[in-house]
Amino acid sequence: MWRSKIQAGLSMLLVAGMVLSGCSGSSGGGSKESAPAASGGAGASSGGSELKPYEITIAFWGPDQKDLGLVEEEISKLTKDKINATVKLRRIESAAWTQQKVLMFSGNEQVDLVFTGEDQYISEVAQKKLVPLDDLLQAYGQDIIAAFDPDVLAASKIEGVTYGVPSIRDFAAYPTMLMRTDLVEQYGIDTGAIHSLKDMGPVFETVKSKQPELSLIGKAAGGGSIAYPLLQTTIDPLGDMVGVLTDTNDLQVVNLYESPEYADFVTTLREFYEAGYIPKDIATTSQTGRDYIKANIGFSTPNKGKPGITTQTGNWTGKDLVEVQLAPAKMNTLTITNAMLAIAKNSKDPERAMMFLNLLYSDKEIINLLHWGIEGKHYKVNDNGTIGFPDGVDASSSGYNLRQGWMFGNQLLAYPWETDSPDIWTQMDKFNREAEKSQALGFMYNPEPVKTELAAIQNVVQQYAMALETGTIDPTEHLPKFNASLKSAGIDKVIAEKQKQLDAWAAGR
Repeated sequence: MWRSKIQAGLSMLLVAGMVLSGCSGSSGGGSKESAPAASGGAGASSGGSELKPYEITIAFWGPDQKDLGLVEEEISKLTKDKINATVKLRRIESAAWTQQKVLMFSGNEQVDLVFTGEDQYISEVAQKKLVPLDDLLQAYGQDIIAAFDPDVLAASKIEGVTYGVPSIRDFAAYPTMLMRTDLVEQYGIDTGAIHSLKDMGPVFETVKSKQPELSLIGKAAGGGSIAYPLLQTTIDPLGDMVGVLTDTNDLQVVNLYESPEYADFVTTLREFYEAGYIPKDIATTSQTGRDYIKANIGFSTPNKGKPGITTQTGNWTGKDLVEVQLAPAKMNTLTITNAMLAIAKNSKDPERAMMFLNLLYSDKEIINLLHWGIEGKHYKVNDNGTIGFPDGVDASSSGYNLRQGWMFGNQLLAYPWETDSPDIWTQMDKFNREAEKSQALGFMYNPEPVKTELAAIQNVVQQYAMALETGTIDPTEHLPKFNASLKSAGIDKVIAEKQKQLDAWAAGR
């Protein structure tokens, strides 16, 4: 879905940019204008007895859960004691999320905490749908502040103001190739000799000579390309891929599609396509590399890498997988802000909402209820500290199997699932701390001055990128045409504007 997400993101950014310049510069989440007075005040830090009763509604998308009400009740028992509040889990089907979210805000329905991220976050801030959080964090969110590297927490700031708190999960990614372990071992493939996508050529040649019926590489997502996850994890996309940092240690904005890195990727993929390693319908099919592997007709898939990726993808495909990391892990604004919780302007008690948000970064009992459900009913704890389904329960029969822990608070407080390593969260913490930070970490730009150009660029990208990034068309002929069309659409003006804003942001740090 990446290409459609980028296109949707551009559209949302255009809307956001029209009003972004009108955003409040106040950092005062507790001001009379942005947040009604709390029922009880600072006494909440020592318990909930001083506070009046309140129901906190948290809105998010996800699949239906039969026992959602039971989990809600168990969480409310804990929050009643701690902050004298009950919790309402407002689950919305993913297909209806965007529309229902708009209706929630416009209809003034009470919503306290709301899931946000990526283009929606920028748009919602621009339209003043979210409460500024800086004063609230200082007053009621000290556990949140303590849980973060300050640079990571600050990455969500827009014009110096915090409006959303990222969930703690994988804050970085690296480009990786996942391959079937059985075939790697069977054909004696030396994974230590693979350092780039081009190095996969001899591997594909070996496997193809032995099993010519296999699709050797597929897409990471049904609506995406082969190149995208590998490209996005080696650069800083600066939000929308229209003007990027190919060198994340240098604040020089360039046209990705005009870069040597892009030319190398699409030229290599063209060679693979012509050699028969890539399915002929790759540009139009919704099938992914994972689908091919699961159906026993595939060998490898590109992916965004993180701790546990081989196990998690392997469990989905039913095959043991080995990975080859093609570059170091990198962190940028988008990798942090793509999953956050914010306090909606519809909240009747933002202070209480922040108290509950603070618990999501400090209270293991609440986190495990929200992530996994009720112990003994929805999961059991194994001897090694991981968890799995209780006897007689599986994924299809469990009343609570949300599997969206990355969406809420500090995922590192939750039990690991038994298919992951018992120390997966220790690995994740180390991964986050050691990842390379882009020099533009925390930068978000206002697209208003170039909204017309961005709309035209969106059409050009849609016309060329998928075919180039799957090897379907010859880059020798079509890459120059792609870049000529981008220039006609105004990409140089967009890059100049983004560079201007980035320079101003860097000067103000």
